Order: sequence, then structure tokens, then C-alpha cells
Amino acid sequence: MTEANPRLRELMDRLEIDDLITRYAVAIDSRRWDLLRTVFTPDATIDYSSSGAPKGTFPEIAAWLESFLSRFPMNQHMTLNRHIVLDGDEATGRTYFFNPNSFPDETGEPKLIFVGGYYNDRFVRTEAGWRIAEREEEAAWVYSDDPMDVWAKRTGL
Repeated sequence: MTEANPRLRELMDRLEIDDLITRYAVAIDSRRWDLLRTVFTPDATIDYSSSGAPKGTFPEIAAWLESFLSRFPMNQHMTLNRHIVLDGDEATGRTYFFNPNSFPDETGEPKLIFVGGYYNDRFVRTEAGWRIAEREEEAAWVYSDDPMDVWAKRTGL
């Protein structure tokens, strides 16, 4: 049915990619690292360096995320405003993000940091469905209760 109706195939692809982007946020915020493996290709490259985090392969970044985020009592990764360009079995996309995060200070009081920006992605269709093959985070702004050097020292960024 989808081969005979290219518009239907396009709509299905867009919905699958939309679900993929949402699944990323759910996996990160619920600390479901098994679910995160269904978001990226095994050989994906991920670059979070614009916010002071590392750049590397999916296995490297997945291990870093699990270690780093386990220290945060609260994260919310909201993915908004997606612009997806389909090209057969590949696609590119730019997704806005807004991430409020909570981290305790030396006294245990929660402090907030907000990060906004864009995920620039390259998607590929695999036998298991659409996956992210490349992600480059583009942090546009950061606001926090404390100066950034305090955050960097406290979190190890």
C-alpha cells in the first residue's frame, strides 16, 4: 500500500522519526539505557561538545550519559519544533530542545540549569526502523541559578 502511495509512505516516515525523537527524550529522562539503544545506530556519532559535554561514538556517549545523568535528580528533555527533510532511506532534521535540569548544591539544595538549542540529526532507515546515525547538539543558550563555572565544577563538565 505504501509503495503505491508515496504520500502515505512519507507520512509514515515522518511519524516514525517523530516517535524516534520523542523516544530519545523518554530514554534519557527515565534512565532507560536499553531504550536509548533503539534510538541510535550502533556506529552513530554524537557531538554534545557545544554544551561542554563530550563527542564520540554511540557506545562512548551512552556510557557517559549513564554516568553523568545518574547524579541529576531531575531532567526533562523536551523536544519541540521538528524540521525533517526526507530523502529515500535517509533524512536530516533539526529539532529544537529545552532542557531544565536540577542538581543539588553543597548543602543539598536543588539548583536549576536550563539549556536550549537544537539537535541536528542525520537519520537512516534500518531493518528495525528509523535510527539516528549522527547527532550534533547546538546549544543556543544556558541559564542557571549559579554561575557556569560553579556548575562545571559541581557536575564535572
